[in-house]
Amino acid sequence: MPDPVTRLKDALESRYSIEGELGEGGMATVYLAKDLKHNRSVALKVLKPELAAVVGAERFLAEIETTANLQHPNILPLYDSGEADSFLYYVMPYVEGETLRERLETEKQLPVDEAVRIATAVANALNFAHEHGVVHRDIKPANILFQGGQPVVGDFGIALAVGAGGGARLTETGLSVGTPYYMSPEQATGDQQVGARSDIYSLGCVLYEMLVGDPPYLGSTAQAVLGQIISGKPVSTTERRSAVPAHVDASIRKALEKVPADRFSTAAGLAAALANPGFRHGEEAAASAAVVGSRGTTAALAATTVVLAVTIGWMLLQPSGREPQPAMWFDFVPTPPLVHWESGVASALTPDGSQVVYQAQDGDGKPVLWRRSLFDMASEPIAGTEGGGSPVVSADGRTLAFVVPPMVRTVPLEGGPGVTVGEGLDPTWGDDGALFFVRNETIFRLPPAGGDAEAWTPQADADLLAPQALPGNSGLLMAVRRSTARFSRIAVVGPEGGELREIGDGTGARYVTSGHIVYTTFDGTLWAAPFNLETLEMGQAVALWDDVWVRGSSYTEFAASASGALLFQRPSPSREGERVWVDRDGAVDALGPDWNHGMGYPSISPDGSAVAFAQDGNLWVRRFDGSPSVQLTFAGEGGRTSWTPEGDSVLVDGDTALHTRSADGTGQLVLTHTDEIEIISPHWSPDREWLVYRTNVNLTGSGDIRAVRPGRDSVPTEIVATPAQELAHNLSPDGRWLAYSSNETGRHEVYVVPFPNSGDGKWKVSSEGGSSPVWSRDGRELFYASDQGMVAVSVQLSPTFAFGASQILFPADGFSILAFLDAPFDVAPDGRLLVWRYLSEAQPGPMVYVQNLTTLLEERVPR
Repeated sequence: MPDPVTRLKDALESRYSIEGELGEGGMATVYLAKDLKHNRSVALKVLKPELAAVVGAERFLAEIETTANLQHPNILPLYDSGEADSFLYYVMPYVEGETLRERLETEKQLPVDEAVRIATAVANALNFAHEHGVVHRDIKPANILFQGGQPVVGDFGIALAVGAGGGARLTETGLSVGTPYYMSPEQATGDQQVGARSDIYSLGCVLYEMLVGDPPYLGSTAQAVLGQIISGKPVSTTERRSAVPAHVDASIRKALEKVPADRFSTAAGLAAALANPGFRHGEEAAASAAVVGSRGTTAALAATTVVLAVTIGWMLLQPSGREPQPAMWFDFVPTPPLVHWESGVASALTPDGSQVVYQAQDGDGKPVLWRRSLFDMASEPIAGTEGGGSPVVSADGRTLAFVVPPMVRTVPLEGGPGVTVGEGLDPTWGDDGALFFVRNETIFRLPPAGGDAEAWTPQADADLLAPQALPGNSGLLMAVRRSTARFSRIAVVGPEGGELREIGDGTGARYVTSGHIVYTTFDGTLWAAPFNLETLEMGQAVALWDDVWVRGSSYTEFAASASGALLFQRPSPSREGERVWVDRDGAVDALGPDWNHGMGYPSISPDGSAVAFAQDGNLWVRRFDGSPSVQLTFAGEGGRTSWTPEGDSVLVDGDTALHTRSADGTGQLVLTHTDEIEIISPHWSPDREWLVYRTNVNLTGSGDIRAVRPGRDSVPTEIVATPAQELAHNLSPDGRWLAYSSNETGRHEVYVVPFPNSGDGKWKVSSEGGSSPVWSRDGRELFYASDQGMVAVSVQLSPTFAFGASQILFPADGFSILAFLDAPFDVAPDGRLLVWRYLSEAQPGPMVYVQNLTTLLEERVPR
């Protein structure tokens, strides 16, 4: 019988070429391999046979996929996973740099600032993962690697997959998950339901070792180490190494508390404490509270600013010949705080990304533009900009244009006498020094040599928002908002001016030098798309973040630099709302305060008695009779669900596997269908013959709609597959018609095609934009969301499809109905709509500075 390595090579020969063994850990053997499809080196990790036997393939692969969408500069992504000839494997990037374990073996102890830098980066990675419902469970030096000098965390969620997959059988067979020196007390006592604070404890152990040279607890056996973890008390790092600052020691001691509730509640809290010289913990904190007083906040802000300035300063000063640096992002805290400009953006970046210009108040409470270098802690007002807003820095970084209503002015960035250019709004500089600005729904151009401004576009009969002059004087990019639409669209105009051309939904569009544009949509999603400077066409968009603050649906506090830096603002988490029923007349009936929690993509049961929904990365079912919610999945399975026609079960999507789970929570997940692509938003046809689903738009770039007859079809049928995005599909109650939204015209509209023979006809139901179509249960109406509000269209399903007049039931303002991917609402059998209503509008939150955005775009948004 062939040896295991030969078997592995044979099993994977069509996908990976095994080039050699890299090492062996407690759970897996690691091989250097060549990804044949993508022609890249990867680390292929094969689970130990005894562990694979205990865990089981199906459960392990289902669990590990919960980490596949973790995209963060300090997280090593999961490329692939699978089973081949009884081998369970997963694939990650091959990192040529050393691990933290290897570095500690060489250096023993690290410089304090370097140890804090590494721990802060890992904390940021953990915080991101925890916010997405993923706990690492095995943080240790061997799982922290250095890629281009930056720490990245590997094997994210592998311990979770093994632990969840193996369950109690791991204990029965003597196998354990985790490394004793870095286990939290709850792990040491065998608690399988560990949370985010367990990772925080483990990171505290790693930081302790980076500073001292040994983990907090040592022992001659694993049992001795676990005993110390449960009952021992670590020696202070400052006591063992006097150079360790008091606040760093206090941060470690809080992270190493025995009781999880006594540790930091989030990994972000640990990172903040490490940056705060005034942080104290326990008896030390009580003793110093009177001394610190009100200076604590100032010290924390100053320390955070120093860390930000040093980190970004180092990155900005790297020689241009270095390898591309990973994208990183930080909270940016302008002091004094930014004040929002009433008709445009209030901030700008210099071309090299090293300075932020923003609007704030002076000592008398009047608006003025301030300049803040990322190398400095303090901002300074720019002389000559009193009353100014809408700042933009020239391509050479020397001159600032801004608006003092109703006039556009320019001033040296260093400050000094200014020049009034003319009446207008939203200025932008061309590479050649020309200045463009908006007046009377027209863009004007002021030549570089000065003189009279000339109309560059005809009057647009629309508001023209935040234009950007494109590199090489190749045209202008902007947003337009028409009086007939609540939300804006992206538009371009060529290098010689002329008519505007709309190219997609969104606002705040900015070009970056990787050959992409970034922009936001009204739901607060930040998108990126390839952009051709010659044709001024955008390619397939990919969502990057989903928490960008959009002001009044038209302005995004958004700045980009030629160097690849980005500055944007997140919404405040204080936005409040409630889950409500809305009837056809717009009357609202609130379900009650106990329903006011996260409920993503609700799906009402066929009989109207219950709703299935996604919350915190898992699926739940709750009945409207007041019964408690039932949790159906526990490890991130399922994001968008629907009911079986019988109403006794729901569908669970999860990467390439589709499962069914009983709605009462009994039984196990039952495998229903698999595909080679990721399955999103599955639906049964009413006769339960067809499964309809779409591909993941973020991965495939298309969002195509497929259908399959389980047990009959060997390959799925392409129902709608075009270069555009086909999203939010929904089958009619008789199963004969498929409604979906598509941006094939440049913006999303609602279409209906026959099912399954989609080529036999096609109807465009919406006329001024639309998304998220949902049929009424009696098949007489089709509901969809538009800029104006919730729309109901009368339809007939037999003998053929036809539609009649549309009616706006209630306005979009104040309700969460607008989304492209899938409907954030559903329709009950009695015709009422289950909707989220906002009680207070979102407010601006913290600003985020992104460095090396181009690296992220080149990795995630292919051109």
